Amino acid sequence: MTKDTEGSTLLAKDPGRGPRVSGKDWKVEKKAFRLKANGMHRSWEKKQEQRLKDEQLKAKLKELQEAKEAEKRAKIERIKERRAKKEEKERYERLAAVMHAKKVERLKRREKRNKLLKER
Repeated sequence: MTKDTEGSTLLAKDPGRGPRVSGKDWKVEKKAFRLKANGMHRSWEKKQEQRLKDEQLKAKLKELQEAKEAEKRAKIERIKERRAKKEEKERYERLAAVMHAKKVERLKRREKRNKLLKER
């Protein structure tokens, strides 16, 4: 092969770059690798829009979680009230077995009155 044919097979290179230091002019020149093309970056408005959507989603999730927690607390409170009523009823039944019925009724009224006074 002559020098003319070898020169035509070489890749055209940028004249401002100068010769390669390694002397391997036949190698393909590498370019910078970018994951995103230049025109694909998100604009500030889109970022703000996405941030707003994320905040709204978080607020909605928090609201749902709080509602669920409130429902759970209400259920626990109902269970406690039911147990307290049941316990009070059993206590009055035990008293009724020992005392006269009218005396138990008076005791109930007196305890209700005291309870209402305490709650004030």
